[in-house]
Amino acid sequence: MTFETAITPERIAEMERLVRPHVRHTPVLPVDRAEFGLAPGPLDLKLELLQHSGSFKVRGAFANLLTRPLPATGVAAASGGNHGAAVAYAAMRLGVPATIFVPNVTSPAKAERIRGYGAELVVGGERYADALAASRHFVEERGALAVHAFDQPETLLGQGGLGREIEADLPGIDSLLVAVGGGGLIGGIAAWFRGRVKVVAVEPEGSPTLWRAFEAGHPVDAEAEGIAADSLAPRRVGELMFPIAQAFVERPVLVSDDDIRAAQRALWDRLRLVAEPGGAAAFAALLSGKYVPGRTERVAVLLCGANTDAVRFG
Repeated sequence: MTFETAITPERIAEMERLVRPHVRHTPVLPVDRAEFGLAPGPLDLKLELLQHSGSFKVRGAFANLLTRPLPATGVAAASGGNHGAAVAYAAMRLGVPATIFVPNVTSPAKAERIRGYGAELVVGGERYADALAASRHFVEERGALAVHAFDQPETLLGQGGLGREIEADLPGIDSLLVAVGGGGLIGGIAAWFRGRVKVVAVEPEGSPTLWRAFEAGHPVDAEAEGIAADSLAPRRVGELMFPIAQAFVERPVLVSDDDIRAAQRALWDRLRLVAEPGGAAAFAALLSGKYVPGRTERVAVLLCGANTDAVRFG
């Protein structure tokens, strides 16, 4: 089954209507780029970091749990943290057991969220790929439903609903900057817009998964390092999203760890928004000048995650 038949705008809209009662319609914050020391021009920030469980991932989680048969043994997921928190949250809301596998690199804030939603948390391995292998073994042994973080049709359809929401909120935008890890988010969004809006991929220099895939012409292993490794370093992008990216996504913009830290600080200093590294990566492309919009270009940035304990209140 190709993305033309599996991940269509019609199926995305149908899934979005199903998931809508379970997720927040997150707000948009319009600002001027000059507020951040950039050339003046319109900028819209989609605040998906205010979503249930602290990231966009809950859309794909509910898409899976609401449309696939749920065994008595519950659901299982491998995650750098955000997908695990989303699946744990959805499972809690629907009264389903959940077992979440995360690598050692997962931040304490994300681990605490997962446990707080009542899921069983299993920590082990150095990177997402290790957690994925452990989760697959668990699924084979226990018969739980595997909920993949990005390479699952339901996941892409669920994340695509965010594209539909963005278009409803911001019908006049020219471009949208989106961070990339495994590609479920940008794949779903790009499948919704299908070229009507320029969708710009942003990746950390330490984990250029989509960049490497574009170079090779197919998904391949990439580095999995950097400050955003717990959310944007899955080794390789999904097989399902890659043809969508080839058709509808701009070649990735790469940002450094310092760029991401500066974006986090700017969002906090100017707007009092707390974004995790992966959640600030797309904004880092704009703030650093790695992506320069046209003078009249109406650009939007998706702030996609806030699961960090970087800001402490004492």
